[in-house]
Amino acid sequence: MINKLSFSISYEAYDHLQELSAEDQSLCLKAEEALSTSYSPYSNFKVAAAVLLSDGKIITGSNQENMAYPSGLCAERVALFTVGATHPDAIIASIVITAHTPNFKIEQPITCCGACLQVMSEFERKQNKELTVIFYCLDGQILKIKGMRNLLPFGFVEDRLLADPVRLKQL
Repeated sequence: MINKLSFSISYEAYDHLQELSAEDQSLCLKAEEALSTSYSPYSNFKVAAAVLLSDGKIITGSNQENMAYPSGLCAERVALFTVGATHPDAIIASIVITAHTPNFKIEQPITCCGACLQVMSEFERKQNKELTVIFYCLDGQILKIKGMRNLLPFGFVEDRLLADPVRLKQL
């Protein structure tokens, strides 16, 4: 017997930055500032992220390309791995992702690649608290999503990896 199942996602859509809370607006502007640190000479597609920690600190990241394309890294992972390396016990409240290119007008929010979604899912799982993700289109709509289940409903999870005593010692 085949069971057909479905799920729905929940998110908020805003037409203007001013519709967001002051805290969300500020985080969007920090992400926009971080676009200037993007190293994207090959694609000329700048992406930036700003992560708000529960203690109020903001960590930013931007995409870093490399002539050997697989060697680059997305803005989201740059920011999140910086959090992991410099604030390993921090709780992430929210993350904003934005993009810009002089080649064309970006009219819709740019969303994350699968690898970044998986990393965000891992951070959410580690802190046992949902992340809020904001996709900020500089000249368009802004999407706000709470919880990685709304973005990656079938993210990779394997509890037995953490149940291995040898692996636990290494963590």
